[in-house]
Amino acid sequence: MTSSVDLDRNPLTHWDGPLGLPDFPGIGDDGFGPVFDAALAAHQADIDSIANNPEKPTVENTFAAMELAGDPLDRVSSIFWCKAGANTNDTIQAMEREISPKMSRHFSAISMNEKLFARIDDLYQRRASLGLDAQTLRLVEKSWKGFVKSGARLDAAGKTRLAAINEELSSLGTSFSQNVLADEKEWVMFLGEKDLAGLPDFLKSAMAGAAEARGRKGEYAVTLSRSLYEPFTTFSERRDLREKAFKAFTGRGETGGATDNAAVVAKMLTLRAEKAKLVGYESYAALKLDDTMAKTPKAVFGLLEPVWEKAREKAAADEAELQRLAAAAGSNEKLAAWDWRFYQERLRAEKYAFDEAELKPYLQLEKIIEACFDVATRLFGIGFAEREGIAAWHPDVRVFEVLNADGSRRGLFLADYFARPSKRSGAWMSALQSGYKLGHGSSPIIYNIMNFAKPPVGEAALLSLDEAKTLFHEFGHALHGMLTEAYWPSQSGTSVSRDFVELPSQLYEHWLTVPAVLEKHARHYRTGEPMPKTLLDKMLAASTFDAGFRTVEFTSSALVDMAYHSQKEAPADPKKFEAETLAKLGMPDAIVMRHRTPHFGHVFSGDGYSAGYYSYMWSEVLDADAFSAFEETGDPFNPDLAARLKKNIYSSGGSADPEALYTAFRGKMPTPDAMMAKRGLT
Repeated sequence: MTSSVDLDRNPLTHWDGPLGLPDFPGIGDDGFGPVFDAALAAHQADIDSIANNPEKPTVENTFAAMELAGDPLDRVSSIFWCKAGANTNDTIQAMEREISPKMSRHFSAISMNEKLFARIDDLYQRRASLGLDAQTLRLVEKSWKGFVKSGARLDAAGKTRLAAINEELSSLGTSFSQNVLADEKEWVMFLGEKDLAGLPDFLKSAMAGAAEARGRKGEYAVTLSRSLYEPFTTFSERRDLREKAFKAFTGRGETGGATDNAAVVAKMLTLRAEKAKLVGYESYAALKLDDTMAKTPKAVFGLLEPVWEKAREKAAADEAELQRLAAAAGSNEKLAAWDWRFYQERLRAEKYAFDEAELKPYLQLEKIIEACFDVATRLFGIGFAEREGIAAWHPDVRVFEVLNADGSRRGLFLADYFARPSKRSGAWMSALQSGYKLGHGSSPIIYNIMNFAKPPVGEAALLSLDEAKTLFHEFGHALHGMLTEAYWPSQSGTSVSRDFVELPSQLYEHWLTVPAVLEKHARHYRTGEPMPKTLLDKMLAASTFDAGFRTVEFTSSALVDMAYHSQKEAPADPKKFEAETLAKLGMPDAIVMRHRTPHFGHVFSGDGYSAGYYSYMWSEVLDADAFSAFEETGDPFNPDLAARLKKNIYSSGGSADPEALYTAFRGKMPTPDAMMAKRGLT
């Protein structure tokens, strides 16, 4: 049946909005289905043309053709998945449940296309005699390996089973994320004036805004957005309310009802273990790690376990101090997980004579955005110009042109900063369009998604130090996409191994706390006065204050993720397995995983960070060492180092081996020492 969709004219695939963006006002949520079907068919036709080409395989007629195939599918997909994460609704969610298995079937069929793989294999076997440049050789080798890991060499029965596994995993991942979003959307705790003891003004304002957005003007709301939940459990003097919020937050995806993720996780783990065996790996972790810097589960555990022991020791010492403060405040209760942030803030005030409430008025969202842009200009010579009045997927979204030093346009950056019920939790970077040089070339259109509390109209949005770091972190990812100089689309920007991709983002965080940056941009939102040096000094002195808590939160999550996926057989009861794993580790009773299994979206909302949550710490070893290079020169904006950083880390994408890229920048590979010192664990 011939499709009635004209892909050359449809607004989902033909982008004729301002600055080359999609015409978002002209895109309806109910129009995706037919366009997806037409785009999938067009991509399949492209692939069939490549696979059935009677000419001898060449890089041009095989790899270049594959890299450029499916442009309409790329376009409709990028818009759809952006809306699915950042501004979803019942129509989009229904489409997500329909399209996820379709996309899985489509790409499984490509990976298992015998004629296509024969051409790839032919070029792979002849690669040494083809005179390929380094980037193209890497493309050939990684593509070949990717096809093999995706089942290209399986027999017919194996291919059928692997395709079915992939399709079911895709559907389960969608169910997992939609269940968590439903729990986050449904739960809210409305409070009155009598319930606000201990809460600073900035938090009251944000809670008032959240209540007003839900039609309860004059009240205050706590939601399961971290931007409200964490400060509430930090400052609220009402232990009963802290407990209620804590249990809701940590119980997402574990409600026992229609949105419970227990069965979803169990099935995903079983299918992942089966998939690994089918393609010849001992475990799913072995499959996922095969093409990373870490290479093996043993190497991951070798990084995480020593850090875990140091963090546990630090957390135990901190817990004794927190229990002392609780007793002094008249509490006879054993310290619980909903008490930790509350008493930790008081311990910080006792030790360093400042608290988060004192700091936050100096961290205006607008000023921290300016700081992000300013650092990028000083390091990499690019500029940013906001273009107002351009519509995107939600009225909150802001559009910026990214400019080269000569004023020419490099690409676009879109930013969506505020939490809302239609947006999944967390923060992330993605692309509507990647940048590359193949063919006619393509300029990057990159976006960041945040979940900061939106203030009432006319009031400034204020960030915690953690939130300001998150803004820098995601902007570091955005720079990785915007600065790309890749030739091949599949090597563009963040198309690197999972344990290298966090280096540009985590490294960029360091510039937030460079004194010169804070002196310029950390301005009081009412007076415009710079942050007092005494407060700045206290903040920097306290930077590793909660190292035990933070590292236990993170490392326990990474160890549980790796424990799940390094088993030969999947655990039948994930909840029991999580508890047993934490008991073996000696998890402190008063701290919980940063991401418990039922809402561990990094690992179960898709395949992205499964057996890969460790990547943040692996990259942290690199970023701590990389920033030390600047510190050693005494200049955080050293131009020679910045040029090497841009060339080898931010612009190279996946065009070379990550160890080679890092060594080209730093001259050597690092040890974990700088990371341990940065975390305050030495």
